[in-house]
Order: sequence, then structure tokens, then C-alpha cells
Amino acid sequence: MKDLSDIRVFLSVAALGSFAAAARALAMTPPSVTRAVGALEERLGVQLFVRTTRQVSLTSAGAVYAARMGPLLKAFDDAAEEVRAQESAISGLIRLNAPLSLGQQILPDVLSGFRAENPAISLAVTLTDSFVDIVTAPYDLAIRISGPPDDKSTIWRKLCPIRRVLVASPGFLAANGVPETPDDLPAAACLAFDAEAAGENWELTSAGRRRRLRAGAVLAGNNGELLARLAENGEGVVMLPHFIVEEALAAGRLVQVLPDWTPPELWLTLYYPPYERLPIRVARFSDFFEAYVTRVRPL
Repeated sequence: MKDLSDIRVFLSVAALGSFAAAARALAMTPPSVTRAVGALEERLGVQLFVRTTRQVSLTSAGAVYAARMGPLLKAFDDAAEEVRAQESAISGLIRLNAPLSLGQQILPDVLSGFRAENPAISLAVTLTDSFVDIVTAPYDLAIRISGPPDDKSTIWRKLCPIRRVLVASPGFLAANGVPETPDDLPAAACLAFDAEAAGENWELTSAGRRRRLRAGAVLAGNNGELLARLAENGEGVVMLPHFIVEEALAAGRLVQVLPDWTPPELWLTLYYPPYERLPIRVARFSDFFEAYVTRVRPL
């Protein structure tokens, strides 16, 4: 920033045609102005001013430098002022879409914390486990738990992986036996989590081995909380994000099944419409949400 300060002094001397006048305008001493210009000349290796007892004028090199640096310094100052203005007056409405389970378990504390820091921002939150088209839907951003996006027209921001686990109730395992491999899972006992409640393909890996199963032959649903409760009721085995069943696992209402067999990770991702420039209020919420789910309440 020393260069920038010296450039400001140089431009002031060039505009006023006087070291003394520049010192008064900048609230500096004349020797400080002289030293700043001299230091800049030394770094550039050129003389910027012709100094006489009567006047100060730009050399040809000085005139070129002033012509180039004047607009650049103005653009720098304008950008800094714009950012300060946006940060100090951040307001407006954020229309947010999120999955039901995440919205119910995670978002209340996120929204309260965000509102405490940003009271001028309003929030309109819609919860659904159905995939919304962020390009045509009336949202500023959407939170998704899914695989990598394949829509090239959207903007997306990966936040963190979402671990999934297979779970069942102790009563179900007592009645049906504890499976040792995926081949021990009866198809009728595999509950499917699918947006259309139409069934789900499970892919499990363990030490280089891979198994595929079809779930939902008897029971499927499009909401994680519903399926977790059905599993607690002894209806079968379900594959869900860990944060949905974390409390039930800790309380013993559910037990992890086949812990050595791993489903593919999903990702917690933010999706945006194709903005040319991300609105400051949306960027502020995105940063707050990412900090919460990666540091305050890791998923």
C-alpha cells in the first residue's frame, strides 16, 4: 500500500502544480510530500517532475504515468466505496428453497443466527424434497443434498459431503436376523428414499467388493423423516443421511446395519440461478450457511 500512497501524493502534486499546495490538500508536511514523490521516482527509475524555483511541471514520463494512474486510482477508490456501501446497507429479500429434513433440523438455528447478524434482510423459506428448477422457479438460491449437478445453466457451490448410513430398528433385527452382507437383505425389507417414491437403487462397497440392490419394492417415500420413523416402527432397512437418524441412533431406536458397507457420499450444495453477479445478500447468507454446516454443526 506504500506505492498506492505515494501515487496519490504524486497525482495531487501533478494536479495542483505545487508540492506545497499538495501538502496542504493532503494534510501533510512539504518534506513528506517531497520524500513520497522522490521514493516513487526511485522505484520507477524515472524523473516525474521538472522542479524549478518558480514552478513544478511533469516530465514526459510523468505525464504518461499520471494519465495512466489517474483513472486506475479512481476505479480503485470507486470499487472500495461500492463495497463499503453494500456492506453497510445490506438488505432485501432472500427466497430460499431447502429439503424438508434439513430445513426442519438445521435451518431454524441457521436462520435465527443469520437474522441476528443481518436484521435488514428478510427471508422466505420453502421446504420440499422435490427437485426444483432453480432457473425457472422464484428462488434466489436452493440448498440441495444430491450427487454432482448435471445442469450447466446453473451456478452451484459444493459445501461438504453428506454421509449416508443403513439403519433398522432393534426389533426388526431381532425378528429377521442381523445381515452380514448386502445379499442377506430381503428386497421386501429395503425401504426406498426417492423424490417420486418410485424406488431406489442402492450401491454398496466394502474392501473392493461392490453390491447393487433395488429398494422400494414394498415401501417407498419421498421424505427422510417419514422413512426414519417407519424404520423405527420395524418396517425394514433404510438408507438415509446420517444427520436425519443421528438422534435415533444415539437413543438406540435405530441401529446401523452393515457398517462395513459404504454407500456413495452425497454433497450438500448451494444452487443459484445464472446470476451475472451474485447479490450481496445471497453471498452473505451462503457464507454464513457454509460456516455453520462445516464448523458449528458439521454434517
